[in-house]
Amino acid sequence: MISTNEFKTGVTVEIDGDVFTIVDFQHVKPGKGAAFVRTKMKNVKTGNVIEKTFRAGEKLPRAHVDRRQMQYLYSTGEEYEVMDNETFEQMSLTEEQIGDARKFLKENMVITIAMYQGSPIGVEVPFFVELEVVETDPGIKGDTASGGSKPAKLESGAVVQVPFFVNIGDVLRIDTRTGTYMERV
Repeated sequence: MISTNEFKTGVTVEIDGDVFTIVDFQHVKPGKGAAFVRTKMKNVKTGNVIEKTFRAGEKLPRAHVDRRQMQYLYSTGEEYEVMDNETFEQMSLTEEQIGDARKFLKENMVITIAMYQGSPIGVEVPFFVELEVVETDPGIKGDTASGGSKPAKLESGAVVQVPFFVNIGDVLRIDTRTGTYMERV
């Protein structure tokens, strides 16, 4: 059990059988009445963000989420194969379990799988990945870093906006949190 007074960003709690991660919280002590805690929580399974208010000192069951380092092996189209780096056991994940992370997956990439009660509930890719451009309009001599952007398809299938000077075959560093181009490697 965890008290609402001990809330921190990233703590996972269980409410009505669902697992939530605390995204934001605020302790409020009004001049009149009892103190309370206002929170923004993200449902780990569905990704929905809700706002909920708790009385100060209220107790909630803590959800123990195990994070495991795993290696992404390959995709069969509908399923994604990963291997535990410690036990070498393989497991199949569905598109729903992978979520938006699938746009940045590259074979042999090390990812983090969040597990709750033995089943995967989420996938975290590194904040920055290096991916090769496989399709984009050709760059023209004189194109500079400023002055616009064009779409580029990466080896993982993601499409990001890049400067005009980026060509097919270039390796780019991409911020996976925002899905944006950072720099050419």
